[in-house]
Amino acid sequence: MTIELTLLSRVAYRNQEVTGAGPRGLLAVLAGDLRTGSSTARLVEALWPDEQPEHPTKALQILVSRARARLGPELIVSTPTGYRLALRPDQVDAEAVLLEAAASERATDAQAALAHAESGLALCEGAQDHDAADPLSALRNARATTYRSLVRSRALALSRLGRATEAIEPLRALAAEHPRDETILAELLRSEAATAGPAEALTRYDAYRRTLRDELGTEPGPALRTAYQKLLLIDAPVVRSGVRQEPNPMLGRDRDAAAVADLLKTARVTSIVGPGGLGKTRLAHAVARAADQRVVHFVALAGATADSDVLGEVAEAMGVRGADAIVDALGPGLLVLDNCEHVVRGTAALVQALVSRSADLRVLTTSRAPLGLSSESVYPLPELDLPTMVDLFGQRARAVRPDVDLPPSVVRQLSARLDGLPLAAELAAARVRVMSVPEIASRLDDRFAVLRGSTRDAPGRHQTLHAVIDWSWHLLEPAGQAAMRALSVFPGGFTAAAARRLLGDDAILEQLVDQSLLRVGDGGSGTRFRMLETVREFSTARRAEAGETDRVVDGFLAWAGDYGEQWQEADLTSGSLAVGAIRAEQDNLVQALRYGLERADGATVAVTAAMLGSLWITESNFTRLAGLAEDTAWVLSHFRPGPGFVEATRTAAVLGAMVGFVTPELSPARALVTLRRLPAAEPDTLIRAAHIALCAKDLAALEELATADRTMLAGVANYVLSYVWENSANDLDRALLAARRMLACFDDDGPPVLRAVAHGRVGELSLQVDPGEEALRHLDAALAITTELGWSTATRGRWALVLANLQRGAFDEAERALDEEAPAGAEDLAGFELCARAEIRLGRGDIDGGLRLWREAADRVRGATGAGLWPFEVEAVAVLTHARFGRLDLVDDLVTSLPGILARTLPTATAAGFPVCGTLLLALAMTELDTDPARAVRMIALAERFGLLRGFQPTMSPERIRGIARKTDGPAYADAVSAYASLDHEGLRSCAQRLGSRLNSARAHP
Repeated sequence: MTIELTLLSRVAYRNQEVTGAGPRGLLAVLAGDLRTGSSTARLVEALWPDEQPEHPTKALQILVSRARARLGPELIVSTPTGYRLALRPDQVDAEAVLLEAAASERATDAQAALAHAESGLALCEGAQDHDAADPLSALRNARATTYRSLVRSRALALSRLGRATEAIEPLRALAAEHPRDETILAELLRSEAATAGPAEALTRYDAYRRTLRDELGTEPGPALRTAYQKLLLIDAPVVRSGVRQEPNPMLGRDRDAAAVADLLKTARVTSIVGPGGLGKTRLAHAVARAADQRVVHFVALAGATADSDVLGEVAEAMGVRGADAIVDALGPGLLVLDNCEHVVRGTAALVQALVSRSADLRVLTTSRAPLGLSSESVYPLPELDLPTMVDLFGQRARAVRPDVDLPPSVVRQLSARLDGLPLAAELAAARVRVMSVPEIASRLDDRFAVLRGSTRDAPGRHQTLHAVIDWSWHLLEPAGQAAMRALSVFPGGFTAAAARRLLGDDAILEQLVDQSLLRVGDGGSGTRFRMLETVREFSTARRAEAGETDRVVDGFLAWAGDYGEQWQEADLTSGSLAVGAIRAEQDNLVQALRYGLERADGATVAVTAAMLGSLWITESNFTRLAGLAEDTAWVLSHFRPGPGFVEATRTAAVLGAMVGFVTPELSPARALVTLRRLPAAEPDTLIRAAHIALCAKDLAALEELATADRTMLAGVANYVLSYVWENSANDLDRALLAARRMLACFDDDGPPVLRAVAHGRVGELSLQVDPGEEALRHLDAALAITTELGWSTATRGRWALVLANLQRGAFDEAERALDEEAPAGAEDLAGFELCARAEIRLGRGDIDGGLRLWREAADRVRGATGAGLWPFEVEAVAVLTHARFGRLDLVDDLVTSLPGILARTLPTATAAGFPVCGTLLLALAMTELDTDPARAVRMIALAERFGLLRGFQPTMSPERIRGIARKTDGPAYADAVSAYASLDHEGLRSCAQRLGSRLNSARAHP
């Protein structure tokens, strides 16, 4: 709320003071009716009540004209009958204060009432009785009543919030002014009892009651009598029946305890709801111990066997008989009913009866299902977060075995698989008596066998994780159990539509949510349901026992096929691919893909691979794309799709072929076989154009496509051509030229996706050919477009930008990029950050520090899984960097290992992997410069023919490397360059293997 016009405390418009009785009075009258304004006659009468000017209408016009000249022409606008202010009520303090007063009166909680009252009072300064009869004084007099109302609202809110010290004086003043206002008096009694003691408050009540009897012959009203009864209980003994103390600290539930306590202040009935093992009972005990009520009874209902037993169970625990006696024993107290899910109807009936008999008692329940009462507020208890689970596991494990070894990474991995259930953490920790933490973690695939054997003081249903879930399972009707068995096939949760596809309808979902067996959440793709992994595994086991697995998996794959139908004709450039929707189903689609691969089901593999590949392309997740291409190649190459699956197969095969071209350890051969069997289509989409380009019969045909009139086809053909020149011919200059031609095809008005791809391709090739500014410019452009599209390319883009900044000597910018927190789920490339920070150190002159980080990076990547040939690049560049500074003695172990790495890599290296082999050869050459210069320069020449990974400059600068070769033995280098120039890939591979063998022999027999 922004106040534009101030009239109560002063007269100003946008902080510009308004002087003069005429303009001030004009604004005051117009502020009285902002919606319709005031007529000319009314304004004249209000402004000149005693003696009007000779020409009143003209005088009014002059006054308005002067006001507009001073305050702006937009403030006062003309109407058919007069004038009005062009302001909303919340922009004029005299009207805004009415809004705040009304909001304070309407507020259902004291905190909101206080906020509105104090905002209104801040506006109300000057709103008091004035003797003058001018329009401004009249307006201020009219707001004096509002001011007094706000003072009252503020005092009441302070008292209801327990801020008795602040409330006491305003309440006393109000009580003196309004001695019959029992609402004020009730709050005054509470505040006096809190600040001066109950005796003073009781004395005030007795005096008020005698005055009523003597003067009016009546008694105080029911609300005041209730306040009096509560005063009498202040000195009553505190009762905490059935409430137990904690055996050990309760972790991670302070916020939940505060939230439940707040609900108890406003709701008659509060239910803590959640699955078994989540800690509902323990939380309820914590809330009960700290409750404001002097009388608290905690009754466990686990022993009740039928709904009809609930009343008797509660009455017996409290030592009374019947619902009326329960109400009398509680008074304005708190009743906690624990474990109500198996007798939820009986519990609901009792609670409804109790709250209908007393307005003062409160009920707190714990259950796996809510009671379903109109008086109930439900608190869905969340799972513990991962840091708390780690702390809890460590605490309980040390309590079981103080000397237990708790490897942080293993504990975190183990805790992450326990669904945030405190009971699961405690059961897992109990196993450290006889197992190590890594052993427990490795056996969690059979969690129900591992997570058993709790403490002896735990109830029987909590002795094993199986018992916890089994308790809820047997509360379900057969239809609910059947639904759980079927829905457990979804590892990533599901929508109501998916449930309908599998079950026929979704009516059962509400029952499963009520039983806390399904969790509900809202996301970008709509409402989703999910099971805790513990519940899902239990339900999956029941499905296998029932012999339903094949039928359910059939239905699941039918759902995946249906889901994929809408993407059959999708194209990455069209914007029709709902990346968010596919990301929401990612885990389910991965599971469907696994089933499809197991069954060699080409249709399922094609549909799921097309969707997942399209998603992972938008995330630049090449690790997963490489795995997808490798896993699906055989099935797709043997699949003969019908018309309904051609586009999905085309998309999956195009993505597989492209990944095969650019990934050193993969081959595109099978994907190309798949594509060549498919019917060609008009090149009107990225995928269809790529199909034609990838299937070009030879280089000449591809170059012809690259000059085609069809922009989409020409652009994509140049994209493919850039990889052919880079990988097959080791001609980076031609590769960059092809990438630039692609950019020219799309740079003006092409689809944003293709412009991003083109800029990215030019940028990554510039890192190799033209380091520095051009690479940075194109990479920046690509990242800007993909960010606007919502693609998650931040990790790859971040790495490339870091390299570009390193190449141009912008070490501060590179360091800032490294310091930025990686986005959640970002792909990690082992050791990259260490390599980059090593280059920053070297660039700043810290040679020892930079070399040390290169050695750390090499140590980190050694043996890394899922990183492809990247670790070999790191180890080779680490050796080359040490050689550059004359410190090979620090990497003896790496130097010794290089021949073996090269020998293992060469036989299977694809064209895309040749630059890695070339970088390894170059590293070996640098280690031979002093011992056998002629062999070293031949190896340098061979390395150049293989191609080099030039990202880390200046170590990998071609000019620097050629300079070393020429300086060492120019003629021998020239001869080697000439000898290797005409060799094809297999010839180069054979030469490298022979050189490696000779080097090994020479080292073995120095």
